[in-house]
Amino acid sequence: MLYVLTIAAFTSLSVALLLLRYLHLHLHLTGDPCNQGPQKFHIGRTPRVGGVPILVGMVAGMLVFVFREKLPWTAALAWLALLPVFAAGLAEDLTKKVKGRWRLLASFVSAGLGCWQLGAVITRLDIPGIDTLLATVPWIAVLFTVVAVGGLCHALNLIDGYNGLAGGVGVIILLSLGYVAFSVGDRLLLGVCLVTIGATAGFLAWNFPRGLIFAGDGGAYLLGFMIAEISVLLVIRNPQVSPWFPCTLVMYPVWETVFTMYRRKVIRGRATGLPDALHLHQMVFNRLVRWTVGAREVKNLRRRNAMTTPYLWGMGLLTVIPATLFWRYTLVLQFCSLSFIVFYVWLYQRLVRFRAPLWLMMHRSSDTNRE
Repeated sequence: MLYVLTIAAFTSLSVALLLLRYLHLHLHLTGDPCNQGPQKFHIGRTPRVGGVPILVGMVAGMLVFVFREKLPWTAALAWLALLPVFAAGLAEDLTKKVKGRWRLLASFVSAGLGCWQLGAVITRLDIPGIDTLLATVPWIAVLFTVVAVGGLCHALNLIDGYNGLAGGVGVIILLSLGYVAFSVGDRLLLGVCLVTIGATAGFLAWNFPRGLIFAGDGGAYLLGFMIAEISVLLVIRNPQVSPWFPCTLVMYPVWETVFTMYRRKVIRGRATGLPDALHLHQMVFNRLVRWTVGAREVKNLRRRNAMTTPYLWGMGLLTVIPATLFWRYTLVLQFCSLSFIVFYVWLYQRLVRFRAPLWLMMHRSSDTNRE
């Protein structure tokens, strides 16, 4: 199993290196301009096609996994369902002209293909009444799955704001999925988890902390789709796994998305699709890390960018750790999910009001870091 992880990581690492080595040939097409838009906080023109090495690494690792496990080749071909969402994301990375609704539609298409090719359909949530509906009305189960999988693809893309953020959170979630797959003896899903972890880790070697290449929409949507499909398959293939285990695992990106929609539409009266600079990771960057590192001078921006990411990895771990410990117990997982939502809202309000908790400060000065 570690062999396929190594192959995926080395392939991804090598492809990313080639993209960086020959940057002059494609930067005019793949480059992401800095400081053009409310969500741009990097220095210089950076390629945003990190999804390419992730995908190539996954393909290499999956082919080796299928060969070593003597699986039918259709097991590898089944994952072609990811192509529509990846292609839509990559098209946005290259052209900057693919609107969010078309990318979301592509994620729905990939989710639908996953239902058809992989049988990845959500049939239970351990909620009385809803479980009966999902089990007895197949088209509702398929529709719910398509929306859930597509929504998670968009959610992971939404938190992709700083070096290593989406990739690191994705790896943390996949490690937990892999652990539970190992615990229940699901060797196939364990292999898929390790392949995806390896491919993402190879990209992260160039992405964090210096940000030499970005995942882009293609990489973020691809990673979100893989997490969603593995989560659905793990639950339906292993009845002992609570459906709230993956729900709790992905609570950080999912709640970030839900809260963002509420904030934009209800509080600010704007369209939910309009970008802004008010996500939690941007609050941490501007109102927490800034006080530690310094203001917006160029020499401090890269350091602030890299220092923001571990805070948000910690946010992900707040749900990943209890989900990993209590993956069988629905009530405990529901309580953990609710607790995270309460903590998120509390922390966001503190940051918005310039009252960041002192225990989150690495360094304090008398005039900027007061309660």
